[in-house]
Amino acid sequence: MGEHMAAQGAGIGTVEQLEHPPAVTPPWPCPAKSWYVVGVLLLAYTLSFIDRMVLSLLVAPIRAALDISDTQVSLLIGLAFALFYTLLGLPLAWIADRYNRRNLILVGIAVWSFMTAGCGFAGSYATLFAARMGVGVGEATLSPAAYSMLSDYFPRDKLARAMAVYSIGVPLGAGIALILGSFVVQAVLAAPMVDMPFFGAMDAWRLIFVWVAAPGLLIALLMFTVREPLRRGRQAAGPAPIASAASTPGLIAHLRTQRSALGALFGGMSLIGLVMYGAIAWIPTFFARTYGMDVADAGLWFGVIMAVGGTIGLLVGGSLADHLYAKGVADAHLRVMRLSILLGGPPLLATVLMPDPTLAFVMLALAYPCMTLHGVGGVALQLITPNEYRARMTALYFFVVNLVGLGFGPMLIALLTDNLFQDDAALRYSIATVTAIALPIAAIILTLGFKGFARELARMSAEAGAAPA
Repeated sequence: MGEHMAAQGAGIGTVEQLEHPPAVTPPWPCPAKSWYVVGVLLLAYTLSFIDRMVLSLLVAPIRAALDISDTQVSLLIGLAFALFYTLLGLPLAWIADRYNRRNLILVGIAVWSFMTAGCGFAGSYATLFAARMGVGVGEATLSPAAYSMLSDYFPRDKLARAMAVYSIGVPLGAGIALILGSFVVQAVLAAPMVDMPFFGAMDAWRLIFVWVAAPGLLIALLMFTVREPLRRGRQAAGPAPIASAASTPGLIAHLRTQRSALGALFGGMSLIGLVMYGAIAWIPTFFARTYGMDVADAGLWFGVIMAVGGTIGLLVGGSLADHLYAKGVADAHLRVMRLSILLGGPPLLATVLMPDPTLAFVMLALAYPCMTLHGVGGVALQLITPNEYRARMTALYFFVVNLVGLGFGPMLIALLTDNLFQDDAALRYSIATVTAIALPIAAIILTLGFKGFARELARMSAEAGAAPA
């Protein structure tokens, strides 16, 4: 019956459980310390996206050096990374639910940084494929453990803002990668070989992998300054979620119990991801095919819009969700997700239908901050998930959303272009079709989940002995 908290262990060892009297509620960490943790995790998340996307900026020199096809390159960019990133996220999240999350993240940063550098030293397609797999494995440690940690650093009415700041790593990292991409290709072509101490002459594209991997070592050292927080709201003692069926249902039973709320979250976010990942993949090419722009120039402007607009949208979305939640709106986070569609969908659709590139960029600049309001979806998941399952539920959430969004978003747009319109110049209509169909369905799914989510939130709050707000 006592409340249990997890003390920081040495290494990735079992988290020690300390029992408190029922009346004792451990105080929340100092806000300054909590926000410092957010800052360190933000740096890690930003770097992870730069490391993730850097290979796509170097397609031409890699193809020439390794004598591989476009199909083989696409496997390096997609399958080699995404498959291991999504699948291994589940067992790694199981570790995060049982053991020291800070140390798991630290090891993950070191692994993906080492593997990113390893991409630069790959002498064959097979070794480059293996290195990309390693990048995916390392990055799979981050978000499930980070979401779980932040839920123990911030009270519910401040959690959305904290996670919004952490999530800035997505548009910031992707935006920086696109912006750098407009200069990287020119630099590689201008200086194809670089003299390196101990290694001699080295291809410039190989050195880029080393450059983007190096900051990971510094961030890994910074993680030593982050403390593993006390695990709040555990329903059972011990390092694992072990309890009777009456007090703590198994993970599968938990999924069945919350199928309405989780269905809305997973379904709505997956369709939003389908549109967003598809847009990220094809919008620079859309500007090139429709308006005759250079892809590098289009990528540069799109990168700026992603970095600035995405940051604004995530911060506003997190603050709005916290404000509504504090006012007693139980389904605040789902309402903000729906709002992102209602505000961002029309200008996103208009972007690909504009008669000139200037108007298209204006529409895109209006759409992106609105569309990124949906970043509070991960917060909603934490609010209705027991501490015992938070990392695993987050990993499952990312698995489904990335599988649908990253796996099918870019491909669906390409299939429509190749098979329905059968014209490369019709890419704009493929993007418009996916946007016009997927986003309204996502809004409907989220709306249908309002009551179920509010019900589950009230039940979770009652079991924790706390008010919903």
